[in-house]
Amino acid sequence: MRQLIIVRKDLNMSPGKLSAQVSHASMAFITNMIKSANFITDFKESNDFCIKELRISKDIYTEWFCDIYTKTICEAKNKDKLLKVLDTANELGLKENEDYFLIKDFCLTELTPEEVDESGRGKTLTCIGFRPLPDDIAHTLSKKYQLYK
Repeated sequence: MRQLIIVRKDLNMSPGKLSAQVSHASMAFITNMIKSANFITDFKESNDFCIKELRISKDIYTEWFCDIYTKTICEAKNKDKLLKVLDTANELGLKENEDYFLIKDFCLTELTPEEVDESGRGKTLTCIGFRPLPDDIAHTLSKKYQLYK
């Protein structure tokens, strides 16, 4: 299994910004699972959340979490090229916010907003992160992209 992350090259992000965006993409699938898990909260005893039930597929657990966290980072020339991977993802039956995640920067540092959300905050799509997938599916998604240089 491997986690595929595809990053826009045209944004010319600094190494720090690039690292942060790839980190967001890598964490998106697990933070989504945590947000949707059942919690036990008892703030009388502690300020901590306790996850009562977090479901992770056996494959992801045994072949990714308990292995070497394989990741492949590829580049897309621009936003249009980045979004083309969604055609293949949808053909494979993958779902947004479950199997893949669109990572948008809030443009507080070095990026210029390309869109404005309903609350008036500017955002720019930087990358797409996939949950850990079997190698053959990850390779099908990444075959039109080269490794990030």
